[in-house]
Amino acid sequence: MDFTLTDEQELLVETARNLFTRECPSELIRRVADEPEAASELFDKHLREWVELSDGAAVDLSLFLVEYGAAVAPGPFLATAGAFAPLLRAAGHPLADDAAAGRITGTVAEDAHDGRARAVDVELVDKVALVGPGPTLAVVDAASVEAERVEAMDLVRSTSFLTVPADVDYQPLDPIAMIDAFERAALAVASELVGVTRWLIDSTVAYAKERVQFGVPIGSFQAVQHKLVDMALAYEEAAAAVAYAAMCVDAHDPDRARAVHVAKARAGSAARYCSKDGMQLHGGIGYTWEHDLHLRLRRAYADDALFGTGAWHLDQLAGILFG
Repeated sequence: MDFTLTDEQELLVETARNLFTRECPSELIRRVADEPEAASELFDKHLREWVELSDGAAVDLSLFLVEYGAAVAPGPFLATAGAFAPLLRAAGHPLADDAAAGRITGTVAEDAHDGRARAVDVELVDKVALVGPGPTLAVVDAASVEAERVEAMDLVRSTSFLTVPADVDYQPLDPIAMIDAFERAALAVASELVGVTRWLIDSTVAYAKERVQFGVPIGSFQAVQHKLVDMALAYEEAAAAVAYAAMCVDAHDPDRARAVHVAKARAGSAARYCSKDGMQLHGGIGYTWEHDLHLRLRRAYADDALFGTGAWHLDQLAGILFG
């Protein structure tokens, strides 16, 4: 399998990286923590047009989301392009074209039964796709559900419990369509986690070159070098697993389910591992509110639980392997 990026994909990565460097500074991210609506301008002016990636190759969306994750960008892009639009497309829903074109935004509420559901960024989107038992699907206006925001690890991606109106009209959802959409959503989150992990490594390596102890940079100490190498290995394993899974999804490969489970589990594990060691190697500065590391640490742990924890995905993988 060839992991080499095409010229178009190289341009996509470069464009996305420049976009987030220019339009998503840490000052914006911190402001969104207090004012969620501050994320709207970034999406409306710069990211809405990129939602169309959800209707194309999974590899291309994955590459974009890696840069999105490295910037720990706020807003409804992940929910819309990573979960909502693929679900509506797989289900053949009448709003699928509008969702894929970015004309409407949405999020997906998991476990919509007994009048309760859970979703992210409800206050930032137009629609909520409720997935119920059966499986069944209903797409409702976000304003029609009562959202109770709960305290969550990620300060710039809200998590809410929803009270669903009793008169919601659920329609049957093809189980294969639901599986296809779920795999794409899990892959999207895994891609974001790869970006988070890359930022953690880059930041930690840069700090190890600058921080002087006993008259020399701490990066010259063998114990520190070993930790940095282990972080780099974790990142490379996760990045390779996510890239392979994206290609399997695009090729409708029989190995796609197993590949997605591996990618999500490995990406979450790598992000958590690099958060822990990155925090340690940054020393006292890494524990401060002013440092940007904690923003990535929070995104890493929150994403690890989104669309299946690593442990859940490993359980599913075991079921595939051992029947």
